[in-house]
Amino acid sequence: MDFRNRLKTKPEVHTGALNDILFILLLFFLIVSTLANPNVIKVSNPKAKSDAKSKQTVVVTVDKDQRIYLGQKETNMLQLELDLKAYLAKETDKPSVVINGDSTAHLGTAIKVMQVIKKLGATPVMAVDSRP
Repeated sequence: MDFRNRLKTKPEVHTGALNDILFILLLFFLIVSTLANPNVIKVSNPKAKSDAKSKQTVVVTVDKDQRIYLGQKETNMLQLELDLKAYLAKETDKPSVVINGDSTAHLGTAIKVMQVIKKLGATPVMAVDSRP
């Protein structure tokens, strides 16, 4: 009787725990790679003791259909200059006009609005949303 061949077991490596660890590491690197944006330029922004915001006189909105609104009232490019002149005549300091542009709006319309604002002697300020 030869018991040697029957008693010999083949060695096995149990990889159940190793698979779990590799899966967790894979998920970690996938999540971290989506959060890290390599195209961002990092700058050191200056700090201020007081919050120096300019006085907001009026808001001009350009929607996705290229319609222009002065406050809540819809207007066109020719009427915008006249209406803004009336708003800005009441101001003593150099006023600022905030431009809200839809992300799908034509950029040329917003630039024309900025030119009208500059022509009237006000400071155009473009409202930007920092959320993706």
